[in-house]
Amino acid sequence: MSDTPRLHTGGTTLLDRARELRPLIESQAAAAEAQGKLTTPVVDALHEAGLFGIWVPAPLGGAELSPMELIAVLEELSYADPSTGWVVMATSLENGTAGAYLGAEAVERMFKGPRMPLIAGQGTRPGTAVREGDGFRLSGQWSFASGMLHSQYAHSLGHVEGTDDVRIFITPMEDVKMLGNWDVLGLRATGSIDYAIDGAFVPESHTHVFDQNEPLRGGALYRLGLVDQALICHSAWALGVGRRLLDELAGYAGARAGRPGQLAGRDAFHTDFARAEAKFRAAKALVHETWTGTERTLDAGRWLDVRQETMVRLALNHVTWTVADVAGFVYASGGTSALRDGLIQRLFRDVHTGTQHITSSPLVLAECGRELAGLAPGESWMLVSLQP
Repeated sequence: MSDTPRLHTGGTTLLDRARELRPLIESQAAAAEAQGKLTTPVVDALHEAGLFGIWVPAPLGGAELSPMELIAVLEELSYADPSTGWVVMATSLENGTAGAYLGAEAVERMFKGPRMPLIAGQGTRPGTAVREGDGFRLSGQWSFASGMLHSQYAHSLGHVEGTDDVRIFITPMEDVKMLGNWDVLGLRATGSIDYAIDGAFVPESHTHVFDQNEPLRGGALYRLGLVDQALICHSAWALGVGRRLLDELAGYAGARAGRPGQLAGRDAFHTDFARAEAKFRAAKALVHETWTGTERTLDAGRWLDVRQETMVRLALNHVTWTVADVAGFVYASGGTSALRDGLIQRLFRDVHTGTQHITSSPLVLAECGRELAGLAPGESWMLVSLQP
């Protein structure tokens, strides 16, 4: 085991900046949804606030926030607008893992500009790579590249032909063909389009093995590896959107208090709201408990054990589907105001789009149960399943 530094922390400065951007993000959300990507004023403001660098290793000028700090910032941005939170979580994660795991030549080229590079892509369905000299020829087609329309580089999973080697390949956008195909229920402003690469040459320094968990730069955060770091993203996103749903419903009910026949005067609504609030807060507490424990493990210089990896997956799955239940309650309680185009409708659509991500699939929940029941001895987590 190498001498990896302790967990780095960045404080609350970036959380404060995220909160300050809420009015701008909220004001631009409808326009972003209409055009299928974040607006230029929002992207520029996120850059200026340093929020695309929250995951980037400190030696490269990033904030390298701890898991709980990342959760707080991404929760705040997702509260302001789910699509904005989603784009920042996806691109900042890929910025951070590139900075931690890529070779020196790649990092020198990508991180030398006045702004953090933006990297977007897909890391679950591999293309094909063929070894060629000091690099690879990469080809394939990928889907759900969140933030691609704002990014300068693509992050793509590829299997090296004739080997068991599976890698992440980072390629400039000039090597990428945008395929569009983002006609979806929600999260429309994320621009999570399909894309293709046809025989692009990728130097080895612009790649890293998929399951790398020893950083070349930066601290203990990167011992989590790419997949476990992604769980931070989706947990934080669900927390932000869930809180916004309940706050919007409270505002809707309060604005109608005193009128005959309105929600605010019904005991059944009061009871159901209390239950929804309790379920959400309990799910949030589980997320915080699991990631606080994870921070202690990382800071002690250790990797997560199988049970901890189970629990961070369970916490994500639980909060995601709890928020989906909350969204159903809020939508049903909002009546025709929720039916019409507006914030509650958009939140409802965005939540039910987020539930379809692979990290929150029913398979993950079943595998968590199998491990918790003691039925997976000697097995370890590989993406969304346990394997011997």
